[in-house]
Amino acid sequence: MRVAVLYSGGKDSNYALYWALKEGFDVKYLVNVESENKESYMFHIPNVHLTELSAEAVGIPLIKLYTKGEKEKEVEDLKKGLEKLDVDGIVTGAVASVYQKSRIDRVCEELGLKSFAPLWHKDPEWILRTVSELFDVRIVGVYAYGLGKEWLGKRITKENIDKLLNICEKYGIHKAFEGGEAETFVFDSPVFKKRIEVVDAEIEWHETWGIYHIKKARLVDKE
Repeated sequence: MRVAVLYSGGKDSNYALYWALKEGFDVKYLVNVESENKESYMFHIPNVHLTELSAEAVGIPLIKLYTKGEKEKEVEDLKKGLEKLDVDGIVTGAVASVYQKSRIDRVCEELGLKSFAPLWHKDPEWILRTVSELFDVRIVGVYAYGLGKEWLGKRITKENIDKLLNICEKYGIHKAFEGGEAETFVFDSPVFKKRIEVVDAEIEWHETWGIYHIKKARLVDKE
């Protein structure tokens, strides 16, 4: 089956890509939607420009779509982009957001496409532990009380994941960050032929939230 993966570069969309390839799907495209609205209901924002490196690392063409990020209109923008693709299905990293999944399912139904969401309603702690074991996944945005500046740019590892999960438990943060409490980016994956290396980055911090801006990155050989 020919599919496109909705791809942000974060942990969930990378798991969707990994799953699709492992299931034997013919992944024709990675589809990235870049929103002008930083509060987009549908699409991940930080370091979205790096998805071009991600696509190159895995060797799959990247389709870039653009939207102003207006509620509901951004769903139509996605539909217009997807209807041009010669695929049979769409794979997403949707975890628990009925808002996101219902709209993607509706778009797929209108276009006659199958909709796959391998992480849908999976246990959040299982998700975080699984992606941290599979990928080099780092936190690139924090937006919840309890997650401080020290987490920005940090890789989630077996050494610090329990501390991170304890913070989530203490402050009522979704353990897979489904509420947008944190954003992640994946720098290496079993399906990448090369890994992404940060050359230059800076932290933007505003008392209770912050972003790890990757200004320059490159692909390097895996060790």
